[in-house]
Amino acid sequence: MTTILAAALFVLAQDTIKTEKGDLTIHPIEHATFVMKWGGKTIFVDPTKGGDAFKEFGKPDLILVTDIHGDHFDPKTLGAVRTPESVLLVPAAVAEKMGAEKGNARILANGEKTKVGDIEVEAVPMYNLAEERKNFHTKGRGNGYVVTLGGKRIYISGDTEDIPEMRTLKNIDAAFVCMNLPYTMVPEKAAEAVLEFKPKIVYPYHYRGKEKMSDVGKFKELVAKDKTIEVRQLQWYK
Repeated sequence: MTTILAAALFVLAQDTIKTEKGDLTIHPIEHATFVMKWGGKTIFVDPTKGGDAFKEFGKPDLILVTDIHGDHFDPKTLGAVRTPESVLLVPAAVAEKMGAEKGNARILANGEKTKVGDIEVEAVPMYNLAEERKNFHTKGRGNGYVVTLGGKRIYISGDTEDIPEMRTLKNIDAAFVCMNLPYTMVPEKAAEAVLEFKPKIVYPYHYRGKEKMSDVGKFKELVAKDKTIEVRQLQWYK
């Protein structure tokens, strides 16, 4: 693992998680966008930043899109990286935005599951709770995801607050948890939720807000109360 030291946190240019069937490698692109590679398969999550950002990773076998906002759904990037063989999983609101371009995309609603080879994907809720933020992400519009591969369960929060459905997640090995204002939640609320559902590893992501970055150092400090949870900081912003 390549590391640099910044803001009193070790920031990983990429990371590796051991699974029952080989290593899962995680490559941050920016903000909510990242790549996972496992078992000869390549997964793109919320691809943005243009096709050139993904050249080194090859063709995606699976693409996950969480929501309609531009930092998650970028039609130009999606068109550049998607192939006829790529399986695209989206919420209905994204499929509607795609129109005729949705092609054979699979639509998942909250609570629905599907399999892509030996990878299982479950769509889970993501939405706002605070009255002043409810219109940013309404319940049922977007998807978080739980991806199961090689015996590991990976949670991708999408844009959400510390909703009951997050707090009651079970057996999560690694979690990508958002924390930015005014759109999602503060680090303190993110930490509260993480301390409740207890993933083995948590990656703070999606923490650039409207005016500044959220305090991921504070998040790590709060989560450190539980020694069974490891906070790993990836290089989301350069």
